[in-house]
Amino acid sequence: MQFFPKPSPYDNQRAAMDAIRDALDGGTNVLFEGACGTGKTLAALAPALSHAQAEDKTVVITTNVHQQMRQFVREAREIHATEPIRAVVFKGKGSMCHIDVDYEECQVLRDNTHELVDATRDKRQLEERQRALLDEAQDGDTEAADARQAVMDELEAVESELAALQDGNVCERYRQNLVGNTDEFYQWLYDDVRTPEDIYGYAEEAGFCGYELLKDGIEGVDLAVCNYHHLLDPGIRAQFFRWLGRDPEDVVVVFDEAHNIEDAARDHAAETLTEQTLDSALDELQDTSDQRAAAAERVLGAFRDALVETYEDALRPGGDGPADTKSAVESNWVDVPVANDDRRDDLTLAFLQSYTGPGITEDVTDALGLGEYLDGEYEDAYRNGDATTRRECHVLAAAEFVEAYVERGGEFGQYPTAAVRRDDRTEAVYGRAERYTCIPREVTTDLFDAVHASVLMSATLRPFDVIGDVLGLDDPVELAFGLQFPEDRRRTFAVDTEPLFSSNREDRATQQAVAGALRDAAAYTPGNCLFFFPSYAEAKRYHDLLADCDATRYLDEPGVAADDLREAFVADGDGALFTSLWGTLAEGVSFDGDDARTVAVVGVPYPHLDARTEAVQDAYAQAFADRDADQGLRSDRQDAGWRYAVEIPTVRKTRQAMGRVIRSPEDFGVRMLVDRRYTAASRTGMQKYSVNPTFPPSERAEMVDVDPEKLRFSLLNFYGDLGAYGGDPPAP
Repeated sequence: MQFFPKPSPYDNQRAAMDAIRDALDGGTNVLFEGACGTGKTLAALAPALSHAQAEDKTVVITTNVHQQMRQFVREAREIHATEPIRAVVFKGKGSMCHIDVDYEECQVLRDNTHELVDATRDKRQLEERQRALLDEAQDGDTEAADARQAVMDELEAVESELAALQDGNVCERYRQNLVGNTDEFYQWLYDDVRTPEDIYGYAEEAGFCGYELLKDGIEGVDLAVCNYHHLLDPGIRAQFFRWLGRDPEDVVVVFDEAHNIEDAARDHAAETLTEQTLDSALDELQDTSDQRAAAAERVLGAFRDALVETYEDALRPGGDGPADTKSAVESNWVDVPVANDDRRDDLTLAFLQSYTGPGITEDVTDALGLGEYLDGEYEDAYRNGDATTRRECHVLAAAEFVEAYVERGGEFGQYPTAAVRRDDRTEAVYGRAERYTCIPREVTTDLFDAVHASVLMSATLRPFDVIGDVLGLDDPVELAFGLQFPEDRRRTFAVDTEPLFSSNREDRATQQAVAGALRDAAAYTPGNCLFFFPSYAEAKRYHDLLADCDATRYLDEPGVAADDLREAFVADGDGALFTSLWGTLAEGVSFDGDDARTVAVVGVPYPHLDARTEAVQDAYAQAFADRDADQGLRSDRQDAGWRYAVEIPTVRKTRQAMGRVIRSPEDFGVRMLVDRRYTAASRTGMQKYSVNPTFPPSERAEMVDVDPEKLRFSLLNFYGDLGAYGGDPPAP
């Protein structure tokens, strides 16, 4: 309770805090599912900070949702107000740099500036020493005269070094960090919990580099707030822990919205190489006379030719690509599948066919060596002021990718693929190669094994055994707390419409039944309705079908910022917002109180099952089928892959959308699942198509099967009993 800033915790919150503290004391990971109102953040932070204080550790809390980052800051400030802690909120250099240079340039500027300041200090100290020795020599001390000469020789060398450094590139803001008085900054920093924006503003006015000040000042803090990137990328994680001054075993990690780790880990592990980078690498090789250039050109040129050949074959009429011809390719990357079941992928095979030389391994080794040499040359040129920017070495980047693609692309869990897009400026179509990691635990196991312990929390983590297996957690403590708000102030209806399989989405009778259910929801809800669909196209379809709806309709569209739309919808009071479940409004965004009363998920919003998703599904099938069979679950390998890779993540996403309403004990509302596959009857009537069993038991128990034609009466009774209409209820 030392780090709990509220008067008292909820019952479930206290139980969670006690269990988490016990687990952390034992160095055990925790899977913590808590519905809205559980107070998950404080339930994890208070025991984590208490344990960290007792054991001299640092707590790192992380999320990939901006709203949650702001929530962390608010709650850390509440803790600080009652129990002062040293807390920092960390963002990447790109969002905090005052002069807008990339990472490589920043490193060179930082090193140069440090050397310049050191040399200036050395020069000043040597000048003071030689003056003192001169006074002693003039007083007749012969040893002082000899010593002075040695100092003068050293001073001459330092002045020469300093002259060279002054011609190089430096960062004046970082120089001010090194020579200025930063005591006031650090006092200000820890007087409260400051955001990166706060730090940027302070440093901008004072002439400092806020990012470097923050890095230098976070050693041994009690709490660090960051995004997933700082923990899921192994290189960045190692640096981040060094800045914290902590070994991994001295760090307690709290992951919020932990149901997102699975996808985030895969994205962080992905490695790509574009055709443009290959072209730039080949151009670099034309500018060097190094004898290794021929070897590098053989291997990179062959890979570039193979990439182009592979995607052009796929884009020919009748090919396997995403479009019949190049003219259909648009500006977003679209996969060109190259993987094969019985042999290496098409890109690797085309590369082996295209390559001519003494040996790929030997040539890649030479390409890597040449790339490292050129990269060093570019850094020296920038450091010495011979270049105004730090040039990127494309040869090195391309050689590293080709080596990994050829050597590891055929390993279990790796999905090699290609992709194409159209350049908006030149209209040219170009490609890229990618090595994608299907199994998240290949990325996350090292993290969870290294740190002291972790708490993974979300409103939608269950089934725990699945998330534990997928992320590589060994025997974690499992905590689950359902919605604690009054049950009589909420209803969950499973509406028995025809299932929206892809085969019957165009069926007019099915569309009319679904549209009728949504029309009734809008008519009999005393307030706003929030409708989620499997895609933006389906959202638009039903937005148009409900043109006769009395409520004001709002359509969320892809590529359009939803902030203004959400504000207008919330202010309406009698609106219906149509959006995709895979858009930005399905999680991390609250619709409290009157913001939305009824939420509906229409259909089972399975993601688009492209070749990449199928690769993940196949990898999961191989990894987890035996485990499912041991537990008496469906033992078919494809069933296991579907369950782990598609069905469970989709139901988690659905549960997230349902959680957008009923956000406090005083709140009330209706959650609708519009598709027969959600109903309890589907467990026997539809068997393997039913998703009802995938919901946690406590949530299934609240689902009420409703015929579409009776939905209006169910809504009328629920909202009428609460006196929510503020007058006469609508007539059915």
